[in-house]
Amino acid sequence: MRLYLLALNPTDSVTEGFLPAAVRLGLDVTLLTDQPDAHRAAYPEYQGIEILDCDVRHHRSVISRISTGHRPDAVFTNSDHLQTQAALAAHYFDLPGKDWRAALRTKDKGEMRRHLAVAGVDNVWSAEITAPADLTAPLVADAPYPCVVKPREGVASEDVVLVDTAEDLVARGKEILARRPGGTLVVEEYLPGELYTLETLGDGRVRHVLGGFHTELSPPPYFIEERLTFVPAHPEPVVAQVLAQLDALGVGFGACHTEFVVHEGRARVIEVNYRAIGDQCDLLLAQLLDLPLFEHILRTHLGEPLPADLGGGRDGAARLEYPCADRAGTLVAAPAATDVTVDGVRLTYRPLRALGEHHALYRTNRDYLGVLRATGTGQRTVDRVAADFLAAQRWEIQP
Repeated sequence: MRLYLLALNPTDSVTEGFLPAAVRLGLDVTLLTDQPDAHRAAYPEYQGIEILDCDVRHHRSVISRISTGHRPDAVFTNSDHLQTQAALAAHYFDLPGKDWRAALRTKDKGEMRRHLAVAGVDNVWSAEITAPADLTAPLVADAPYPCVVKPREGVASEDVVLVDTAEDLVARGKEILARRPGGTLVVEEYLPGELYTLETLGDGRVRHVLGGFHTELSPPPYFIEERLTFVPAHPEPVVAQVLAQLDALGVGFGACHTEFVVHEGRARVIEVNYRAIGDQCDLLLAQLLDLPLFEHILRTHLGEPLPADLGGGRDGAARLEYPCADRAGTLVAAPAATDVTVDGVRLTYRPLRALGEHHALYRTNRDYLGVLRATGTGQRTVDRVAADFLAAQRWEIQP
């Protein structure tokens, strides 16, 4: 069977997750990407994979490339940016896949807010900004402060910022638009509460809730995810509220990673990433739950139904830590990749920035220097061992 995998830059989800799963399932893989050389360098152990150059950001190019190649049995991507393109291609070839309308609604944060409001599920004040003049136009005159400015199709907390005044909105908005010529921003009311995620997997008939994470952010005005702690099961009323919002958006096929806040018992969606959770959380989730998670996801796109019970376990504890750069400069000292077990806690550390690389300070997830995955059976022990490990490491950045 032939799997067409759409990707932009190489990611851990592809390298350590979906490609090994495809091999275990015996699938023939054709990878479509606009960065073929980067992918060939990233997967030296997968010599049998066909890697083709394709303008994957445009569905017409994807459909044309597939039409001139092997007959497809599945079209899949785990990229935030390519969900609509993959869904349209799967629909074109009459293959199982996500509803392209749901993929578009979840990617376009302005459309998501409008759709949830029309459905009567949640009403969040928001406006869209396409030019600096819009920042002082009547459409933002009644903006409730504090509010959040973010790119309409953004990811990884890039250019997401909290603003407290109209003057702050104008200044921040102009800065972001200058970095994103031709882009559109969403200004929306700030939703207070603790930040969590819900991880789901469905086949259009049955939907499994895999648990989620409690997310700790950097101090405002930025929203960098610095630490995530596994939550085996959110309270049932909270899960029901989040699932109702996903249902309104039409989300129910394949993997989905939903970020939401809980305030005074009310759960409100921040954003929906219609894919498996990234930044190595998916790798941790598969290990912690003892599930063939990536195989399950690929099987749904091959048209196979999910089992009524996925099995696995929910009695584990886990934490992810992301050491971040606090200044611009060149990384001159950092720990190497490490796998070690301490007091029954399995620690996996992976560098995300190479020694000798010079970077600006982004104030986004691109400031991550590495990621630590810690899993065990007791949360207190996991937290202690993870904290001790990080305290013993050294990262040095020189101007």
